[in-house]
Amino acid sequence: MRIVITGGFGFLGRQLTGTLLTTRTFRGAPIDRLVLADRIVPPESPSASDPLVQIVHGDLIDRLDEVFAEPVDVLFHLAAAVSAECEADFDLGMSTNLDTTRALLEAARGQSAAGGPAPRVVFSSSVAVYGSDPALPLPPVVGESTLPTPRSSYGIQKLVCEQLIADYTRRGFVDGRVARLMTVSVRPGKPNAAASGFLSGIIREPLAGLPAICPVRPALRVALASPRRTVEAILRIAEVERSTGRGRLDGGLPVNLPALTVSVAEMLTTLRQVAGDAVADLVSIAPDPAIETIVGSWPSVFDNTRAAALGLQPDPSFASVVREYLADHPEAVLADLPPAR
Repeated sequence: MRIVITGGFGFLGRQLTGTLLTTRTFRGAPIDRLVLADRIVPPESPSASDPLVQIVHGDLIDRLDEVFAEPVDVLFHLAAAVSAECEADFDLGMSTNLDTTRALLEAARGQSAAGGPAPRVVFSSSVAVYGSDPALPLPPVVGESTLPTPRSSYGIQKLVCEQLIADYTRRGFVDGRVARLMTVSVRPGKPNAAASGFLSGIIREPLAGLPAICPVRPALRVALASPRRTVEAILRIAEVERSTGRGRLDGGLPVNLPALTVSVAEMLTTLRQVAGDAVADLVSIAPDPAIETIVGSWPSVFDNTRAAALGLQPDPSFASVVREYLADHPEAVLADLPPAR
């Protein structure tokens, strides 16, 4: 069993790698090799020394021969340029998100055409495929059958990749599965260039004693999922059988991951309840129309029926998300937080 993770040293890549290295199995079969492909490899990474791990370092589009030098059974395609990056640099988004994904699918097709296994390709898409077009506003509750009308270059690129994967799957070149990710909060580490990055920053930075800027109206409602729930869902979508029936992946539609709907104001209230006034007061409201235009175009309420049929549920509350972050990253928070109220 040879498994590849693109963006293996990114945030979700590290989370997924940690889970697979803990279980060392996929669908009950032992993992023989876990290939982590990334253009940036941290100098000190605990996973790099694991005997199961192989590192492919460099731009993915230039390293596909190395990735497919031996048969690939499962490929988690997490590598991407993020939303605000793609809006600021159109060519970067097209190259990283679209051109690289198509090249990857062609390499997978070449493997199956040569008599090898058709790889199981799990693609991390995004809620950004949706948007409220002036001629076709989004319904109050969004599901997989809702027509995607992206309002950002990032969303367009993700949607095009979804359609390519659907056709490569229909043709039997790959076994493609698409997981549409909600905004993941609270992400550990440093801020990234995603338009939605503040949805982690307004919690993560104050918990570390640092100021944070909230660039949207507090009344804005958003759809979130914790890191744990996100990785759990990606793995579940990768592992399930493709056929009809409860607990199986039916049809060719993507799966919208389970969403917790919450307003930014509720997030900040939760921070105050969990960490106290001094921490919550580190957040300043400074609206940025460019950020709010992107994030505000995404739906906030989802029909979770398709995910629930796979046994997936949203986080129960934002308070549970914050407490989960505190438990998982004690090194990144203040040592003298007050008792939660």
